[in-house]
Amino acid sequence: MYMANDQFYSDLPANQIALGDLLVKKELFNQVPADWHVVMTDIRSSTAAVLAGAHQNVNLIATGSIVCVLNIAFARQLVVPFFFGGDGATFIVPPSIIEKVMLALASYSANILANFNLELRTGVVPVDELYKQDQELLIAKFRSSTSFSIPVVLGNGLNYAEQLIKGKDALLTPTVDHDTETDLTGMQCRWDKIAPPLGHEEIVSLLVVARDNRQQAEVFAGAINRIDELYGSPQQRQPISVAKLKLNTTFNNLGMEMRARLGKIRWLELVQTWFVNLYGYIYFRTESGKAYLRSLVEMSDTLVIDGKINTVISGRPAQRADLLKYLDRQEAAGKLIYGLHVSGTSIMSCYVRDLKDDHVHFVDGAEGGYTRAARMLKEKLKENPKNGDTYLFM
Repeated sequence: MYMANDQFYSDLPANQIALGDLLVKKELFNQVPADWHVVMTDIRSSTAAVLAGAHQNVNLIATGSIVCVLNIAFARQLVVPFFFGGDGATFIVPPSIIEKVMLALASYSANILANFNLELRTGVVPVDELYKQDQELLIAKFRSSTSFSIPVVLGNGLNYAEQLIKGKDALLTPTVDHDTETDLTGMQCRWDKIAPPLGHEEIVSLLVVARDNRQQAEVFAGAINRIDELYGSPQQRQPISVAKLKLNTTFNNLGMEMRARLGKIRWLELVQTWFVNLYGYIYFRTESGKAYLRSLVEMSDTLVIDGKINTVISGRPAQRADLLKYLDRQEAAGKLIYGLHVSGTSIMSCYVRDLKDDHVHFVDGAEGGYTRAARMLKEKLKENPKNGDTYLFM
């Protein structure tokens, strides 16, 4: 039996107003229950891995941690908010599944180390501990399309939790129980690099943080509104389009996915998967296949607000130049600090439980867009530290 507040996030209303308006309406946000937990996964030395050309592995591993947690929640008919970060993920998890989540992530982390030689750090901080440290953690649900909603977090709670976890002051991954099975059903990485939609020329991966937590909502609303003015609606700046989708059915790509999911290559299953993917070329020409591709675009996760703005957008260099003028002015005024990376394509990894209405797709700029943007942001913070920064990269 689960406690009533296990359904806290499920029961939140999905706000359909403009995101810029939602951000400044604090009455539409709710405090996360004190007995919930913040769970984070993070690939140690992800920047070095990205610079070495392993950016697709980094994204795939981060996606796998999300699939791991969501499958546990799904089995218990729970919905948990999650935030994709390119080289890791953040979750806000109810108490009834926290032990199972941490054990599963420990097993997954051991598999990743053995198969990819990358260390996936995982840690947890009780929300109550954040409140004891006077950290704020407010959440609302934003309906970003007709069938897709995302969590929006204000306050410094998640940023503070990350400092604790990376500083090893939080409860870290427990010892691996070899009997623990990690359910990664639905984890997929079947798409090739994706060129910008027709009429667009580049992909921008952008991170924005407020320098004063008290002005966070207004700073974020201003940035989102300016992006809307320059690039148009989220649909107009969406980096994924059906016309540019191409399957990647190489054995190397499918094998990488299988090693992340199972910890080994099962050759018969790999060959079967390869043949199934060949059928995809036919399926995506059917009416149901075309409907799936349309919903794939709609359910692509290109915006995360977790105490900072993380977004991937497509557009033209002239639009980026105007955006940079705005961001530079706000940065010079001490309002925000940002990191940005420009690439020619985006990459996408997927969680697909059902081809009809239960799938979500995680988007990042190619060459490690979020990770490189974070590196730029980190360098700026080192050069110009300021008391009250709401996000301090470790």
